[in-house]
Amino acid sequence: MALFHEKSGAFSPEKTTALVVSFAPALWIAWLAATNDLGARPLTQAIHLSGLWAVRFLLVSLAVTPVRRIFHWPKLVLARRTLGLAALGYAMIHVILFVADVGFDLGEAAKEIVLRFYLAIGALAVLLLLVLGGTSFDRVIRRMGGKRWNALHASVYGIAILAIAHFLIQSKLDVSEAVLMGGALIFLFAYRIAHRLTNNVTLPRLGAVVVLSAVLTALGEVGWYAATTGIDPWLVFAANFEPAFGISPALWVLIAGAALVLAAFIRVRLFPPRKAARTGAIKPQPSARPI
Repeated sequence: MALFHEKSGAFSPEKTTALVVSFAPALWIAWLAATNDLGARPLTQAIHLSGLWAVRFLLVSLAVTPVRRIFHWPKLVLARRTLGLAALGYAMIHVILFVADVGFDLGEAAKEIVLRFYLAIGALAVLLLLVLGGTSFDRVIRRMGGKRWNALHASVYGIAILAIAHFLIQSKLDVSEAVLMGGALIFLFAYRIAHRLTNNVTLPRLGAVVVLSAVLTALGEVGWYAATTGIDPWLVFAANFEPAFGISPALWVLIAGAALVLAAFIRVRLFPPRKAARTGAIKPQPSARPI
């Protein structure tokens, strides 16, 4: 079956794993609903969880290319379409549950979306995801041509910004998870820019991207609290890197990024890449191996 195999007919662990992972949260949410474990407001909780997984899968799909490059794992690209469609699927479930929450009154749902800014940007993100989902099939890709298709699908970063903004605004006081997802997106942006500028993101450069992403995540959280609560920005910034106050989103970005750098270092040491660095890239050195 195409769902589990490459075009050559060979079994694809990447596609199969992506498919299994994509369905797992839906089954978990369904189990929570069946066992009455969604809390006092089960529909509201289901709306929250489906939206949360939509954003998560969107970020994971964006992470495919960096991970593929860092670990020299070309076939990982086979998982990207499934993960992107999973993001669309959970976004659609999110919208359907929202409409159910207003009694399937489409007029009322539309009114809520128009009147509430965070709902409006969330709806826009879903519409744009639908457009990308509709152009994710081989026949459409061939008709559009690779260049136009890639240009269109580069807009997924804009969609991710809208989705995280929607999540951030509706989170109100507790924005930790939304800021963490924003930090992940900052890292993905920073890595993309570094790769475009150098065509050779070495281990030191990857480390620099991680540190920069953590700092920008902290500054983003500082800016949010300064704009919405009036709390002293310097206190918020200092708390971001003080473990005594708990692990902040910025620290999570730093920790996860450090783990990624370490894993990349181990991968390069144990399994050195066979191909030479691309033309124009810096020749790999023991202290600056390409990833």
